[in-house]
Amino acid sequence: MCTPCGPPDPEASSEMSWHPQYRSSKFRHVYGKAASKEKCYDCVPITHSVHDNHFCAVNPHFIAVVTECAGGGAFLVIPIHQTGKLDPHYPRICGHKGNVLDIKWNPFNDFVIASCSEDATVKIWDIPKHLLTKNITTPKKELLGHARRVGLIEWHPTANNILFSSGHDYKIMIWNLDTREDVLSNPVKILDAHKDVVLSMSFNTDGSLLATACRDKKIRLIDPRARTVLQEASYKAHRANKVLFLGNMKKLLSTGTSRWNNRQIALWDQNDLSVPLLEEDLDGSSGLLFPFYDSDTNMLYIVGKGDGNIRYYEISPEKPYLSYLMEYRSHLPQKGIGMMPKRGLEVSACEIFRFYKLIPTKSLIEPVSMIVPRRSESYQEDIYPLTTGCQPSMTAQEWLNGVNKGPLLVSLKPGSGPVNSLLQLPESEPPVKSPDLNKSQGGRMPPEEMQKKSEIKDSRNLLKAEERLPKNEHMRLSNGFDVFECPPPKTENELLQMFYRQQEEIRRLRELLNQRDVKIKQLELELRNVYTDTGRY
Repeated sequence: MCTPCGPPDPEASSEMSWHPQYRSSKFRHVYGKAASKEKCYDCVPITHSVHDNHFCAVNPHFIAVVTECAGGGAFLVIPIHQTGKLDPHYPRICGHKGNVLDIKWNPFNDFVIASCSEDATVKIWDIPKHLLTKNITTPKKELLGHARRVGLIEWHPTANNILFSSGHDYKIMIWNLDTREDVLSNPVKILDAHKDVVLSMSFNTDGSLLATACRDKKIRLIDPRARTVLQEASYKAHRANKVLFLGNMKKLLSTGTSRWNNRQIALWDQNDLSVPLLEEDLDGSSGLLFPFYDSDTNMLYIVGKGDGNIRYYEISPEKPYLSYLMEYRSHLPQKGIGMMPKRGLEVSACEIFRFYKLIPTKSLIEPVSMIVPRRSESYQEDIYPLTTGCQPSMTAQEWLNGVNKGPLLVSLKPGSGPVNSLLQLPESEPPVKSPDLNKSQGGRMPPEEMQKKSEIKDSRNLLKAEERLPKNEHMRLSNGFDVFECPPPKTENELLQMFYRQQEEIRRLRELLNQRDVKIKQLELELRNVYTDTGRY
């Protein structure tokens, strides 16, 4: 039976016009932009390992890539600005006896990297500030504790020198690197709650909780210091391979396969892992899905291994939770992927994320920038909130004693303050204290005498600050490369790199001068307040 048709209700039509079908979002038009050929890294011998890892780690100074090596495992560390063709004899980090399975930069020191291998060891390496001239074979520290090969490593997000390692002996070991010993064989804690190989590890924002995905198809939420399992998901319709904390939303996201072997993503409530909040099938491909989450923009990126696509979504705390935005497509399949930290992005181009695709078929590393289209070239504060900086919020011992602290946040706005972990600014002196009027003669100090004392104190403070600076501190480049240790440029590419580094150093020095100008104005205001107070007596 057909329902009678009548004229449209004007109230209903006006009601619908106020509720559009599309979502209002500043990230609806984000697009991916691949770098030009000159800005890619060519002739890089990318590993042929079938292990399911990123095989790439990036920070604002270097890109590290696991490579092929006869008679052991090795990886390359390339300066981030050294694009173009790579010298086939470029030095490597080659101290492992087996294939390297994972590499991770220290989030608080851009010149320290950790690696793990099939030889059941984890090694910590110091990368020199000057350009590499020979292979590095001796690590800074060596961690010996696993009985079988080590497949995953993760640095703690807020505590300094805390490293987690997971091996095929089904154990997760927690290491405290704040020791003078070169060889560590006793981890501070061992998590043995898993019955199979751990496939993925992820921390919450303050590092107090650890989420894992295991080959036994279970997701676990663990308190690493108490070594207890808080939640365990045994949902059989979703087989998880990778798991990820979604910032402060108290939610987890996992990628894996469904019952019908479709690639799938699932969203979970952190406090209840019995049933997922959301499941979404993507396609029928067989490659692994790597999830990346940007807590500043609440954007989720899904990168498929073996295909060239990058899907991205927006996460919301309420239903529908997951909103599809767009997909970056490429005909070049990626074997691994690297991610640049926020402090290394180009904010003038409205870049909010940057990937480094490993393309072994062409021996190529291709940067892909995710950009918000904006006409204005000024700093866009709405897409760059305060983000995680490069300074630890606590020591390793504090975290082991039960302290929880969130990450220290910094602004990405140019000139807002040092973001680079290598830029050592002189310590700020305490403000000039106003003299005690009760102790001066007659209860009052003449302004001329006060000014003399403040000038003497200011000059002493300046001398102290200059004594703390090394003699050649002003000659050091802010990106960590030393002019005296770095050989003179031999090619046009090296000359351009040196030019860019000098431009960066000039910008940093201007920031330092601006900070000192602000300090001078503060001292002048304090002196003026002191004069005002003395005039009242």
